[in-house]
Parts: sequence; C-alpha cells; structure tokens
Amino acid sequence: MVPVPVRSPMSPSRRALVLNATFEPLGIVSSRRAVLLVLGTKAELLHTTDRVFRAERVTVPEPSVVRLVRYVHIPRQYRVAVNRRTVFARDGSRCQYCGAAAENLDHVIPRSKGGPHTWENVVAACRWCNTRKEDRLPHEAGMVLRATPVAPHHRVQLLASCGGASDDWRTYLGGGIDHFEPLTA
Repeated sequence: MVPVPVRSPMSPSRRALVLNATFEPLGIVSSRRAVLLVLGTKAELLHTTDRVFRAERVTVPEPSVVRLVRYVHIPRQYRVAVNRRTVFARDGSRCQYCGAAAENLDHVIPRSKGGPHTWENVVAACRWCNTRKEDRLPHEAGMVLRATPVAPHHRVQLLASCGGASDDWRTYLGGGIDHFEPLTA
C-alpha cells in the first residue's frame, strides 16, 4: 500500500494524542506538532496513520499517538469545565431521562431553586424531557435519571476538545468511550 501524503495538516481530523512518559494521556495536538516533537526527539512515535509528511530529504509517517520521552508533571486538582460540549461528551449525547438524542442541558435541581451549575447537577436532555420537567425536580415531574451525574475524568475533556477518538487512542484513553464516533479522514 502506498502512503497518502498529508495535504492539510491543520484540518480537524489531523490530530495526534500525546501521552506522558508513563502512558497517561496529556493532550491532543495537530499532527504537524506531533511530527515536530518526534523529529526533535522529545517524543517517540507509537501509532501512525496511512498518511505521510514529505520534505526534500525525509518522509515521516503522520503520527496518531506519540509518547513524550521525559515525564511531565501535571497537577492532580485539574477539574474539567462544565459546558455543553463536555456534558454531551460525558453523557454520550443522549438524554439522561429517556435515552433519546440530547439537544439541551438540564439542571437536575433547577437554578431557580438554588441548584448549582456543577457536574453533579447538569445532564444532557432531549427537548421533550426538558420541556416536560420545566422548573421542577425530577420526582415532581415523574421522571427518573438513567444514571447519577458525576464529574468526568480528564480523558473526556480530551475527547470533547477534538470531537471524537481514533481507534488507536482507545487503548490509552481507557474505558467508557464506546459512544464516541471515530474520527474520519
């Protein structure tokens, strides 16, 4: 099979997962940045795509996953921001009341009743369930949550920031990502 050259390294699907030296996911960078990390011997290439970067004297496969050579310390009190994109990523874009495709965010305890805007109080909801629940608690509207909302792990933020996970990334990101669509070329 002949490798396909990379035409637009900055397109959204041209991303690479960056792992710490301990194989923990750190972030997602453009594949161009990943190539520079590999060429600068700051990272090693773990997985590649079928595309290549070409220069006058060198041809480099497009990275999909790279691992840093040196360990980078990251603070553990990192908390993922609560926003539409990350809540939809956590809930798999499904309504947490009926399981239909989600369109809105819903506060389990409404803000008008003192409910905070936190991971434990915000869920994805379809338009019908959000309208039905209105400004009430779920039990007052006769509704039950499918799962208890909790703060996600760091890997959900990674997936939310890129819109999906490639198959090469699944090993390093851990479980709970089956509902994400793989990136397309």
